[in-house]
Amino acid sequence: MPLASIPSPAQAVWYLGPIPLRAYALCIVLGVIVAVWLGERRWRARGGVPGTIVDIAVPAVVWGLIGGRLYHVITDWQIYFGSKAVKEPYEALFIWEGGLGIWGAIALGGFGVWLACRRRGLSLSAVADTLAPGIAFAQAIGRWGNWFNQELFGGPTDLPWGLEIEPGRPGTVEGYTGLYHPTFLYESLWNVALGFLLLWAGKRFALRHGRLFALYVAGYTLGRFWIEGLRTDPVGGVNQAVEFFGLRINQYTALVLFVGALVYFFMTRDKTTPEIVNPESPKHGGVPVAVGAPAAEESAETAAAESTASKPAATESTASKPAAAESTASKPAAAESTASDPGAAEPAAAEAAAPEPESPKPTPSKPAAAETAGTTAGTTAGESTSAETGDSTSKDKEEKPGENPAS
Repeated sequence: MPLASIPSPAQAVWYLGPIPLRAYALCIVLGVIVAVWLGERRWRARGGVPGTIVDIAVPAVVWGLIGGRLYHVITDWQIYFGSKAVKEPYEALFIWEGGLGIWGAIALGGFGVWLACRRRGLSLSAVADTLAPGIAFAQAIGRWGNWFNQELFGGPTDLPWGLEIEPGRPGTVEGYTGLYHPTFLYESLWNVALGFLLLWAGKRFALRHGRLFALYVAGYTLGRFWIEGLRTDPVGGVNQAVEFFGLRINQYTALVLFVGALVYFFMTRDKTTPEIVNPESPKHGGVPVAVGAPAAEESAETAAAESTASKPAATESTASKPAAAESTASKPAAAESTASDPGAAEPAAAEAAAPEPESPKPTPSKPAAAETAGTTAGTTAGESTSAETGDSTSKDKEEKPGENPAS
């Protein structure tokens, strides 16, 4: 008998009156709560509307449970159908008794997220990156449901952390009373480490456009490929898993997804398209809040929004230009007043041609402005005429001394 081991729970279901409370279902619910809570916090930090992740989680969880159960029934169909079936076909619907395929849960759960994002005008990649760490933590919690059900364990081991399994359970070795690899614990610890890695990598490298979610898929499938090789859970009540060329079907699935995730991760490393996280932000005048764009693009979008908002003010300022035009209309009068003096025509013309500064505010009374402008122009022209006359008079005085020039 080993000196140390991990005992299996003696009970996996409790009853609240006639209502059964199954540990497997409770672990799944707790994992979903953690994923939604963390996702909501991360979404608000990215500028998203509070409550969005909660709304998205409802269809995602429903579709995820359907997908997870379908994958389990399809890959382990001998449990419910065929001559070696150990359960009735209708028991395939008893999801609370255990049996969820993570690949199906991710596939149809992702479909539910896509539907919700499309309805709200959000970027699927932004939501996926936001949820990635929470999904890893949710899986870590959900795996403890397998511990309560004494299922999905590994082969025999004499390690001090070996798992005690009741003899006669599906997957146990006949006549063996020792310990088994606690693969549920391996995967749970792996997912916890992966969740913290995703939190760090997302913050350190600002992974966007689905790259953080791709990192999650690559990290999870890497660990799952190894752990799947340790498992001995049976199919159809027979202590033998479905294998092709020495690998279990889940290992092939993990391998394909691992390669696909890496390809996506590196192919999108230069992608800079903005991701919409808030399509109706009141702070940006209706311009969608986007993340993942370079600083230049973000500033351009902000400047465009601000210029759009300032157009009414610009229209009002240009409305005052007719007043300035009317004030300049009085300049011909000044030109006529200087027409009698050829010498004064040139300064007056130069004065009339000189542009007048635009008034920043509309003139309260247009006639008064026009009269003032005319008086100013006339005074200026008069001064220039007097100066010119004074010059010519001084010349006459030199030629005709004693004659009064001011007639």
